[in-house]
Amino acid sequence: MTSPGAQDAADVLKRVFGYDSFRPGQQEIVDHVVAGGDALVLMPTGGGKSLCYQIPALVRPGVGVVISPLIALMQDQVDALRALGVRAAFLNSTQSPAERRDVEQAFVAGDLDLLYLAPERLQLDGTIRLFEQGKVALFAIDEAHCVSQWGHDFRRDYLLLSMLHERWPDVPRIALTATATEATHTEITERLGLTEARHFVASFDRPNIQYRIVAKNNPQRQLLELLRTEHQGDAAIVYCLSRASVERTAEFLAANGVPAVPYHAGLDARIRAENQSRFLREDGLTVVATIAFGMGIDKPDVRLVAHLDLPKSIEGYYQETGRAGRDGLPSTAWMAYGLADVVQQRKMIDSSDGDLAFRRQQSIHLDAMLALCETVTCRRSQLLAYFGQRGSAPCGNCDTCVAPPESWDGTIAAQKLLSAIVRLKNEKNQKFGAGQIIDILHGKQTEKVRQHGHDALKVFGIGTELTETEWRGVVRQLLAQGLLGVEGDYGTLVLTEASGGVLRQERQVPMRREPERAARPAKAARSTVAVDLPDEAKPLFERLRAWRGATAKEQGVPAYVIFHDATLREVATRRPASLAELGTITGVGENKLNKYGEAILAVVTEEE
Repeated sequence: MTSPGAQDAADVLKRVFGYDSFRPGQQEIVDHVVAGGDALVLMPTGGGKSLCYQIPALVRPGVGVVISPLIALMQDQVDALRALGVRAAFLNSTQSPAERRDVEQAFVAGDLDLLYLAPERLQLDGTIRLFEQGKVALFAIDEAHCVSQWGHDFRRDYLLLSMLHERWPDVPRIALTATATEATHTEITERLGLTEARHFVASFDRPNIQYRIVAKNNPQRQLLELLRTEHQGDAAIVYCLSRASVERTAEFLAANGVPAVPYHAGLDARIRAENQSRFLREDGLTVVATIAFGMGIDKPDVRLVAHLDLPKSIEGYYQETGRAGRDGLPSTAWMAYGLADVVQQRKMIDSSDGDLAFRRQQSIHLDAMLALCETVTCRRSQLLAYFGQRGSAPCGNCDTCVAPPESWDGTIAAQKLLSAIVRLKNEKNQKFGAGQIIDILHGKQTEKVRQHGHDALKVFGIGTELTETEWRGVVRQLLAQGLLGVEGDYGTLVLTEASGGVLRQERQVPMRREPERAARPAKAARSTVAVDLPDEAKPLFERLRAWRGATAKEQGVPAYVIFHDATLREVATRRPASLAELGTITGVGENKLNKYGEAILAVVTEEE
């Protein structure tokens, strides 16, 4: 027999959120927290983590308190809940004293369902006193990986959160993250005092995302072609390592007809906020950003996340790519990756201010990222294995599955390149970067070669069987495998302890040969917004999007706060003729049916 709490939860799911059933794993978590249990939830972005605390907050007596790391996004989170008829508010530094006082009074009076605040506010005595005056239904700790000092988004204020259980031992806590290795999982458990909590670990797989990594060859042009041919009119996020690269790329895209704005910590705060707001509220905008952008982004219809520079870790890569396709529709995670990325990341680690343990940990992160880039097997399987989900079958929907790369025995090529480095060191006492060494192997009589007498080396001209691009691939893969190192400001190549095994013919060096053409999705890929919609439904879908855009602009909220694309697609396909029929569509809850039902039916019956 279903418990009363479960009945309440199912009713809230349908009445408020408009869903007939929970996603896999959600109901067990919700029931556990409703019953007062602590929980640690590891669930991929787009898997429905928010409902795991929002529904218990609505079922349990009191106010659900949500600790969220980015105040810039609280307004949109609260707007989305209010559109559903949920009494939600936030407390942060953007509010006036009068606004904060109104929220605090509503909390104490029990006139709120959910209250969002940043972890920094827990340092204030007034926040603790506020919690003591009202009734807290639960504490939800979002982006819980921020507590991990080895993680990619460490936030010192998250270390304060262990005191919640000490001060309110009878209030259930639910910590949630989409990004945690087994080590980070353990650290979250220990630092937040969740050893007695029940742990829910869902699959990290995001099957709707196609992972693609290509060799760099004018990456801005490669990105532009991707946007034009596969993601025209789609929302996209492009990540770059430096602020200068962000600015250049945004200008390049805008100059070539792609609406794009920059986002990085060096921009004026007003411009940064305006660009983020535009991205959240407009359709078809590209934001070019450093990793300062994105944590907690709730925009469900991002169709492309691109990286023009190598991420520092798989955790960071997974977190960033996870912002694509939160609504479950087909999306792309694309990266352009080259030799300079590897050299730059190695140099950054070597010149870091961190201690030896920190640099070693950063090297481990980078090695795992490089292994993902250079793999000849399924990228998704390797990504999942990193997070402890081993033994996954090939996905059939990543570039290495769609267009499998060849592997070849690069041992002789590696020996030639390493020998050139040895000869330079032993005969000339010199070190050089990849470009000069490749010129030597090619036997090029350049001015620099003649100046240094490199044409007299025994290795001069022994590498003409490979092109310059292929040799750069050899250097990149030797660096990735730890068989080659870099040092100094100029990225000179040096041997490592492991290089000797190759030179002594004790070790083989398998390498990846890039396919001649980058893999593309199995299905045609114009804009993915209307992919898989029947042709007869597409005009109505576009009219619904236009109505949603106008309504969102009028109300000053993001379009997805009105309805997600998935809901509009279902409306366009089913063409409901009554409010009762419209109310059976996924994502149409009671409040939205009352608020927008007649307007949607009017769009449906509008003349083509």
